[in-house]
Amino acid sequence: MSGLLSVFFHLLLLFKLVAPVTFRHHRYDDLVRTLYKVHNECPYITRVYSIGRSVKGRHLYVLEFSDYPGIHEPLEPEVKYVGNMHGNEVLGRELLLQLAEFLCEEFRNANQRIVRLVEGTRVHIMPSMNPDGYEVAAAQGADISGYLVGRNNANGVDLNRNFPDLNTYVYYNEKHGGPNHHLPLPDNWKSQVEPETEAVIHWIRSFNFVLSANLHGGAVVANYPYDKSLEHRVRGVRRTANTPTPDDKLFQKLAKVYSYAHGWMHQGWNCGDYFPDGITNGASWYSLSKGMQDFNYLHTNCFEITLELSCDKFPRQEELQREWLGNREALIQFLEQVHQGIKGMVLDENYNNLAEAVISVSGINHDVTSGDHGDYFRLLLPGTYTVTATAPGFDPETVTVTVGPGEPKLRSIGPREEKRKKDYLLEGFHVTVKPLSHHLPESRVLFAFPHSLPEVNFHLKRSIPQATPTRRVPNPGHGRRVLPKKVQPRVS
Repeated sequence: MSGLLSVFFHLLLLFKLVAPVTFRHHRYDDLVRTLYKVHNECPYITRVYSIGRSVKGRHLYVLEFSDYPGIHEPLEPEVKYVGNMHGNEVLGRELLLQLAEFLCEEFRNANQRIVRLVEGTRVHIMPSMNPDGYEVAAAQGADISGYLVGRNNANGVDLNRNFPDLNTYVYYNEKHGGPNHHLPLPDNWKSQVEPETEAVIHWIRSFNFVLSANLHGGAVVANYPYDKSLEHRVRGVRRTANTPTPDDKLFQKLAKVYSYAHGWMHQGWNCGDYFPDGITNGASWYSLSKGMQDFNYLHTNCFEITLELSCDKFPRQEELQREWLGNREALIQFLEQVHQGIKGMVLDENYNNLAEAVISVSGINHDVTSGDHGDYFRLLLPGTYTVTATAPGFDPETVTVTVGPGEPKLRSIGPREEKRKKDYLLEGFHVTVKPLSHHLPESRVLFAFPHSLPEVNFHLKRSIPQATPTRRVPNPGHGRRVLPKKVQPRVS
């Protein structure tokens, strides 16, 4: 019953003071005008910026929503939507423009759900990653006889098969050992990708994105990584086999959030296909190499899923309103998922920010790193986790954190722990602290109420090299000095 009340409450907030929208297709010039129109209507919470240009010189525009546009606020997560990667799959483009208008209008109308979202999240919306392909498709309109017309960029390249292939490396590392996150790019990667792809890669490396969705068309399903099958080809034949990430349960949850908030995706039967719960592992559907969602997961801190939103790649204009109403709540709920899990700061003993510290969760073979400001974000399902922060030159620190649901049980603590409790006690939720064992005095346990995102800060101490001891060695003769023997410091 509580779940139904929650859904009703969300719908009530969205239907209250609904923003007026224009349901039509937008060519490139119309798209640019719409983005700047939204910015002019909400100048204090939006920013329009370009991440680069297409092959034909069109800007790849992004509209940002934040209470401090253009500024990363520490501990405020960043999330993005990317539409129209395939130029002939246009619904995502139109939905994102409608979403931009909706967020602006509802913020102005003091819709508290939208106000909380904008004030606590930095949202980046890219309506079109492939504006050149869109113009080719739009020139023929909704009655496109060629199913793939406008799909590729102006150089004829499929942008969702154009990212560096990092899956091969991680599959090898899983068997033989090696990094499981932030895999490096090949030295010649820029010569292998298109201008649009290169711009997006620079973009996602410049922002510490936590969550993302890539909007497509041609089916109705929420698709999650991995996209590339572990056995991509056998004797030239593409294999389809479920290929889960270490965060498989989390990705399934993210996909289901969208599917069940969508008007009909969760029903499973759409476009002649059946997907239970309206979700699928990408590789179990069909194996895709060099895709964008796998790249996000393997090269950055960002968890991305792919949303297939319409059977018709280029729906008629009169169908846009129905599609918007079917996707509106799902688009909002997915943005809100960036606030699940844990976040915090990684600092040294002098409270300086430590960037690129590695945050590891025991039992999940995929790490994330802290950003330039020392803050990190780790999406997690409800449960209890052992989390470790490491950085070169510092001793690691380990905590155990319980992420809702359920109200924590508070207990009394001793005076030695009281100071540490104050250090880690955060506004808006209760924390309890206790040593995990006498052997791990710096470990602690935190509990948070489910309506608050647990903030778990790490204060790392510099490693102290072990002093070089001196021991006596047999003296073969009189007058010989005793030579010190160097002992290498132990690796923490």
